[in-house]
Amino acid sequence: MPEEFAIGIHDLSVATTRYVLTHDTLAAHNGSDVAKYHKGIGQRSMSVPAADEDIVTMAAAAAAPIVARHGVDRIRTIVFATETSVDQAKAAGIHVHSLLGLPSATRVVELKQACYSGTAALQFAIGLVHRDRSQQVLVIASDVSKYELGNPGEATQGAAAVAMLVSADPALVRIEDPSGMFTADIMDFWRPNYRTTALVDGHESISAYLQAVEGAWKDYTDRGGRTLDDFTAFCYHQPFTKMAHKAHRHLLHYCGHDADEDAITRHIGHTTTYNAEVGNSYTASMYVGLAALLDNADDLTDQAIGFLSYGSGSVAEFFAGTVVPGYRSHLRSDMHRDAISGRQDIDYAKYREIHEHSFPVDGGDHPVPRETTGPYRLAGLFGHKRIYEPR
Repeated sequence: MPEEFAIGIHDLSVATTRYVLTHDTLAAHNGSDVAKYHKGIGQRSMSVPAADEDIVTMAAAAAAPIVARHGVDRIRTIVFATETSVDQAKAAGIHVHSLLGLPSATRVVELKQACYSGTAALQFAIGLVHRDRSQQVLVIASDVSKYELGNPGEATQGAAAVAMLVSADPALVRIEDPSGMFTADIMDFWRPNYRTTALVDGHESISAYLQAVEGAWKDYTDRGGRTLDDFTAFCYHQPFTKMAHKAHRHLLHYCGHDADEDAITRHIGHTTTYNAEVGNSYTASMYVGLAALLDNADDLTDQAIGFLSYGSGSVAEFFAGTVVPGYRSHLRSDMHRDAISGRQDIDYAKYREIHEHSFPVDGGDHPVPRETTGPYRLAGLFGHKRIYEPR
């Protein structure tokens, strides 16, 4: 894409939770060898939201630095991607819009398709900026992943939010055409409306993911996309970080390339560093990987990055982006590292208490204790209404 038509990610900001449960603590409770987590799935800890934290508070915390840097005058749209919505009707982004004080002349919408919808939000935002290059779109992906205690998926839980400002002449990554698409009706992971925790068929989910890698890549190349050798790095959706390794190995084999571990690590190693610490953040996961890559890799100026976004059920998309000269001066590397390193370690009893907490459904007043150190908090549930406030 010629630079004069370039649209992409102008700013990127990551937020996570107050608490963290390490996999050492989880392994000690379960009587498991911690290598099952550290080496088997590539996870070291999981972010755990405090009682007054949720997808809205993380989203607002991620978006606030972007608004502070760029102002609100050009932001005409918020697209909020999540699969752990707090309401069946009202978009979570409206709460963020209020907390950040954005103008009333703003459209706000919420998107859902498992872990994929953050990419749908990004692509929708690009389309809006194509219509009016003076506008910017605030894209937010925020999720809390939760499984039943003792479930095989428990060790992959996590929480994080990513906010991205999409604009013309982006300062970080130019998003390219074409995109490769793939959809198949598969019940590999789902959460019915009557459940607070997800259901997953682990083996089916891995198989579905790898099938989607092939399908999205094939469509991408059929539509004239780059060759595999064009890419310096790849960002994958990471339900657990070893899944990114599996996916990239599968893509290399599919394309007839050698899939030695050194090549895989060279292509995706930096993208897994944050996800290994925060756990699965569903819609935010791939973009947490992008933040980690930009923050930690050697100079990526003018280098191509491949993105494979996957959401169970299933939908996938492969697309490319090129890193913009001067991008390093716009990064938030220290803020991201501080957000991860600054979490408070909790024991298993505290984690279990948080995991088992739920609001009564009687319509009464249910204030929430002050725990978060983030800029925004969930004050409570009052008459079935979630009330948010600055901390």
